[in-house]
Amino acid sequence: MRPLFALAAPAFLLAFAGCNTSQAPAASAAAASTGNDASTATPSTDSGSTANDDPSATVAYPNADAACASGIDLTGFWGLAATGLGDERTSKLCQYAGNVVLVVNVASKCGYTPQYEGLQAIYAKYAKQGFTILGFPCNQFGSQEPGDAGNIREVCTGTYHVTFPIFEKVDVNGSTTDPVFAWLKSQPGGSGDIGWNFTKFLVGRDGKLVARWASQIEPENAAVTGDIEAALAVAR
Repeated sequence: MRPLFALAAPAFLLAFAGCNTSQAPAASAAAASTGNDASTATPSTDSGSTANDDPSATVAYPNADAACASGIDLTGFWGLAATGLGDERTSKLCQYAGNVVLVVNVASKCGYTPQYEGLQAIYAKYAKQGFTILGFPCNQFGSQEPGDAGNIREVCTGTYHVTFPIFEKVDVNGSTTDPVFAWLKSQPGGSGDIGWNFTKFLVGRDGKLVARWASQIEPENAAVTGDIEAALAVAR
């Protein structure tokens, strides 16, 4: 692995939870960056969807129970779980096994909050190819996510029209670190406390950490999209 962090329904209709957890069950629902690393990705020939498309009509994640019983390794990333935004339902991350996943700690009142636009754009572009984004609100940085689930939903859905899964508010540093972020920070290339909101972790189809980027690296940065395309090019 190249250096990553240089001091980064029927049930089949679990397409996404977005910020509006009433749409589907909740689940469907790094400090220095590697942003100037050269990407070896082969550009995708799949035109995907545009940022104005709604992937929900065409993208369906596997049935969570079936996916999680398919013999995949549940000792790592796929063995983790998250809580749906405002509904307290547990979502097993193993339902995303075989997909490429970008995990981001988000906030509603941050200077980087407009990155929701770029995140939604790359989600819409790559979702049909097996890509998703999992957003985790966090209030640890400047108290920039002080609201409840309704406030968070109003920003990400009402203002930024986000359709990728957003989960319950978590901590990403310290003794109360959520297990998802504890695992991400324990991986080669992912170590070190998170410095601010909108730190990004890319997980490949095999459930292994691919890259970590700092807050200031935009979602549509060529390093990010290059690594996403390279990860998507790997056979399921």
